[in-house]
Amino acid sequence: MEDHRLFLRPPLWLPLIVVLLAGGAYIAGKFIETRNMNMFTISVQGDGKVQAMPDIASLSFGVTTGRQPTAEAAMKMLTQKMTKVIDSVKAVGIEEKDVYTQYLSLNPSYDWQDGRQVDRGFEASQSLTVKVRDLAKITEVLDSAVKSGANQAGSVSFTIDDPELLQAQAREEAIKDAKARAELLAKDLGVKLGELQGFYENTGGYPMPYMERAVMMDASVGKGGGGMAPPIPSGEQEINVSVNLTYRIR
Repeated sequence: MEDHRLFLRPPLWLPLIVVLLAGGAYIAGKFIETRNMNMFTISVQGDGKVQAMPDIASLSFGVTTGRQPTAEAAMKMLTQKMTKVIDSVKAVGIEEKDVYTQYLSLNPSYDWQDGRQVDRGFEASQSLTVKVRDLAKITEVLDSAVKSGANQAGSVSFTIDDPELLQAQAREEAIKDAKARAELLAKDLGVKLGELQGFYENTGGYPMPYMERAVMMDASVGKGGGGMAPPIPSGEQEINVSVNLTYRIR
């Protein structure tokens, strides 16, 4: 009997397609692998700091009138007292541009009797901030202010007037530190550093005003035992900068 079964043979071009597909996957795989290798990076942090003596002192003190019968009377007394204080500060060498008002207030004053509010007039107060550029004059300025009528609690804070140069020095130290760390890490990993891919700086390195001590003002100071303020050392301040460097490796 004659066999009529049909045998389907694969087309001659089918193995060629399989080979091409396999080759394409291989090529694609090599491409992906190479691309990822080129993206390998290391990131390191470097720190730098610079210490410097403050060159600016900010003093704060003020005047309060106590209870006065009217708002007009309270403001008149405040004006007279504060004018004396400001004049005394200028007399010891403080420029007008370095004296400014921190706050000014005028408030009603009252007591409570038998559950009732009893008006007692008005009370005015004003606080000054004085920038002292010659730190040797701090005690002289405080003493002069108290003797001329300042009777509100004050404080002294220190800062650096222009920290930009010191900031740049700290940044330079931080970059050197980061580069050294990157080179050491690359050596430990057995790779070489490539191009710099990224840079980030922590911008929080400016020195904050440093409060050295509070100076309590009292009207009796300066009327009895001399009234000179105590020595107020400024100490050193530190400017810190942190940077992150990212390198491609090869």
